[in-house]
Amino acid sequence: MTSCAATPFPLLAIDWGTSSLRGARIAADGQVLEQRGLARGILQVPAGGFEAVLDEAFGDWREQATHCLVSGMAGSRQGWIEAPYCPCPAGFDELAARRVWVPGARRPVAIVPGLSCEQDGLPDVMRGEEVQIFGAMQLTGLADGLFVLPGTHSKWARAEAGRVQGFRSFMTGEVYALLSQHSILARTLNPEAPFDDAAFTQGVARARDAAGLLHHAFGARALTLFGRLDADRLASYLSGLVIGAELHGAAPTAGTPVVLIGSDALTARYARALEVHGVASRRLGAEATWAGLHALSLSLD
Repeated sequence: MTSCAATPFPLLAIDWGTSSLRGARIAADGQVLEQRGLARGILQVPAGGFEAVLDEAFGDWREQATHCLVSGMAGSRQGWIEAPYCPCPAGFDELAARRVWVPGARRPVAIVPGLSCEQDGLPDVMRGEEVQIFGAMQLTGLADGLFVLPGTHSKWARAEAGRVQGFRSFMTGEVYALLSQHSILARTLNPEAPFDDAAFTQGVARARDAAGLLHHAFGARALTLFGRLDADRLASYLSGLVIGAELHGAAPTAGTPVVLIGSDALTARYARALEVHGVASRRLGAEATWAGLHALSLSLD
């Protein structure tokens, strides 16, 4: 654990997900002073152990922070305390008003609630991504457009006038993992192969065909049988297929502002896939999380 100066600062910002725990200490003007990450997601926390883990990971920072604000799966039913979802349409004010304080905490801790919506007769939810979306609005100045958060369960959120009107989730990362590790494709796929842009683009283009992912996934197997894809290129091709299928479902259109939020490697792939569809985009990383939590912290008492 790295040390920091014993100077008080306004915010200890925490992003607590299923598999990881990240934190930052943030100055009054929003500057990120220091960051820290650990593999202590909510699934690695014993029952009743959330405050102990928080202190173990960030106790030195916590003593100096004026506020502690937590986003992500720590607010789920499996987390520290459930923070009920804020229904869409929702803006910054609605999200801030529904924060939940952890009762009995040694020092005050507030949890961001997440968002829910219903589209096409189906409910949908997000936790943690809402902070990134509002943070991206702060950083870009955009109040309208599509905010896309690639990952295990990718999110496509539509914003108008600074409010999230609704969103759709796609199990893209999880489906890629299943196909690449547990299907017949795993026998001829090299997961350690470097990214191949040509194979990826080929997969994205193929996904635009109306036959659908189930057909195209088997087609990837047939391409290897006939020597038209080798093990090194298959991983990128399959990635292009599943991301392309996601884009086909989300149906972005040219001229709509698209902001990608996530890791450099993943947002680069989505930017490339969007380019195949003729859609321009811009990319943000962890700074969106910290900007969102800092903005929300300004409403804390």
